[in-house]
Amino acid sequence: RAASAAGAQAIVMDDGHQNPDVRKALSLVVVDGETRNDEWPFGDGKVFPAGPMREPLKIGLARADAVVLLLPADLPAADPALLALFGDKPVLIARLEPVGRPPQGPQLGFAGVGKPWKVERALLAAGCQLVDFAPFPDHGVYDEGVLKMLADRAALFDAGLVTTEKDWVRLPPAWRARVTPWPVRARFEDEATLAAILARAGL
Repeated sequence: RAASAAGAQAIVMDDGHQNPDVRKALSLVVVDGETRNDEWPFGDGKVFPAGPMREPLKIGLARADAVVLLLPADLPAADPALLALFGDKPVLIARLEPVGRPPQGPQLGFAGVGKPWKVERALLAAGCQLVDFAPFPDHGVYDEGVLKMLADRAALFDAGLVTTEKDWVRLPPAWRARVTPWPVRARFEDEATLAAILARAGL
């Protein structure tokens, strides 16, 4: 109700696929398409605590309207073995692209996302002059002590601080002016199919 009162026409929810109490107009399962160097998005396929999965893949896919497969910028095509797992489910290929250049000069990067090393790789690929990079757990909390440690470390190199938008919005307001957010956006190969899927859901 609060979102509607504020003028919102849709609510985008992250990490809600396994929540049965939330009625969704559209469910998209986002999958990391990197399969090189022994990387595989579903690990051994076992469910927690035996493996990394929250539920069996087939059960999760059955509730999904489509799969968004995020490919690295330098990977020309998805792994056929990975695509085969999705059966006849619609698959939308997308790649994350920087909105702009990273900040100039020496930078200390940090990120608390599922695979923080991918943020480090992306910053380097975009030409960022990284002097160091600090990975944190996904959804980690940045308290004053942690942020001061990062700032002190950056000061040793006369460097700025750079992080993802996801991390930046979780910083205390007083720290946001001291850290540069580096936004990225998903570019879909087939925007017409994406638009059709959204339209069918009334979005």
